[in-house]
Amino acid sequence: MNWDETPPATADDAPSGAGGRLVGADADGDDQAVEAALRPKDLGEFVGQERVREQLDLVLKAARQRGGTADHVLLSGAPGLGKTTLSMIIAAEMGAPIRITSGPAIQHAGDLAAILSSLTEGEVLFLDEIHRMSRPAEEMLYMAMEDFRVDVIVGKGPGATAIPLELPPFTLVGATTRAGLLPPPLRDRFGFTGHMEFYAPAELERVIHRSAGLLDVTIDPEGASEIAGRSRGTPRIANRLLRRVRDYAQVKADGLITREIAASALAVYDVDERGLDRLDRAVLSALLKLFGGGPVGLSTLAVAVGEERETVEEVAEPFLVREGLLARTPRGRIGTPAAWAHMGLTPPPQTAAGGQAGLFET
Repeated sequence: MNWDETPPATADDAPSGAGGRLVGADADGDDQAVEAALRPKDLGEFVGQERVREQLDLVLKAARQRGGTADHVLLSGAPGLGKTTLSMIIAAEMGAPIRITSGPAIQHAGDLAAILSSLTEGEVLFLDEIHRMSRPAEEMLYMAMEDFRVDVIVGKGPGATAIPLELPPFTLVGATTRAGLLPPPLRDRFGFTGHMEFYAPAELERVIHRSAGLLDVTIDPEGASEIAGRSRGTPRIANRLLRRVRDYAQVKADGLITREIAASALAVYDVDERGLDRLDRAVLSALLKLFGGGPVGLSTLAVAVGEERETVEEVAEPFLVREGLLARTPRGRIGTPAAWAHMGLTPPPQTAAGGQAGLFET
């Protein structure tokens, strides 16, 4: 139940073929409506991210004791792990309002100046996908974060004048899925940086049980375990799968979600026991069956599965690599022994020259 309220990706943002995946980590409009009701309200309710939660709790308590605003916070990690949720909890813990916007929405320094000048004292500004903010706005943010001041440029050319504008103290919470794209001067201005990790199955089971209670869904421990094991370590995906299994249990069974019901429901939606969906298995199947496990170039692999190169690289590959089912090498993509086992296939005999032998021999 800890996930982000990120605006849905547009056609320009998402790779072709990426939309509508049941195991996709980005939120669509349906997800956002449900997530609003399921979000934890304080750090005590927040499941997982123990280290970040403990550190953030100290930061917020110290700020409250001083009677001031909290340090600026940077949260990094994959989509769906709880960055937006934590930003809302920060505001709630500080008893402050929250303003939510995103990097792509701020294309000019004037856009940022308008937002900053309207903030009230102590307000929390949540800036999602902060790495996608325009450079002029980013440079204005440096001064705003450090000195609570911005310079508004009036006029053009030699007659332009910089008018300093004082800002009330505020807390910026930045969220990014690509911390490496943030310039060092911006990263250094955050007083606290937390990296969100993928969730363990046991943590996802707690997420699922809590969400089931809020959704008035009856689920047994084994049913929750089955869903958690297919959720890719991401609470947003766990909650999405729970809703689909709930529908199946309501129509095909008596409403109780057991291990068997969960497995049957997710088989209908093409989500296997490791969380792979149709696209993931298509990539592995082409890699193993058509190319003998590789190495094969990305473009060739994309043509073989009938998808765009960007879809394979940005949508399917990250999870396959993280699961140890696919490896990226200078010579191309290769299927690992775990991929052969998962797909129920027998690898070809290893040869002395290249191929599987050269890649996996020790």
